[in-house]
Amino acid sequence: MPIKNKTCRMQATCLLSMMFFVGVFAITGSAIADGSTDITLEQALAVVSAAQGKAEKQGTLMDIAVVDAGANLKAFVRMDGAFLGSIDISIKKAKTARFFNMPTGKLGELAQPGKPLYNIEFSNGGLITFPGGLPLKDKSGNIIGAIGVSGSSVEDDHEVALAGAAALKK
Repeated sequence: MPIKNKTCRMQATCLLSMMFFVGVFAITGSAIADGSTDITLEQALAVVSAAQGKAEKQGTLMDIAVVDAGANLKAFVRMDGAFLGSIDISIKKAKTARFFNMPTGKLGELAQPGKPLYNIEFSNGGLITFPGGLPLKDKSGNIIGAIGVSGSSVEDDHEVALAGAAALKK
């Protein structure tokens, strides 16, 4: 029997739409929850630990952020005495690396005046386009998150991020 009342038709359409989106969310959420396409907490903590170990060997104080496949913060550490301003930078480096699935330093090369991505750092609520952010890949090469490191020179930041990323290859 067709729904004749316009308000009821609209409510039924809204309800069906909501049911569809909840169903899609449940399906995609479960795909990520099983760890097959997203970094696990155990992996994120291993990345942070390896990065922190490298920073300690360098004698640097770092803020280290790991985001999941959806660019959501998964793990973070601010070493005692690390710059407060580097908290935001490390998180944005990790998000930038995940948003574009490339090292932040590589994106920075493409964002120079006259290059194809000039001014991209002003998109997405602010990006960081200098080294220290890297995508994180599982043993099969799938991107499962990203790391962002800040607190020293961009060379030191990049080395610490590389050490963190290497923890997933063990």
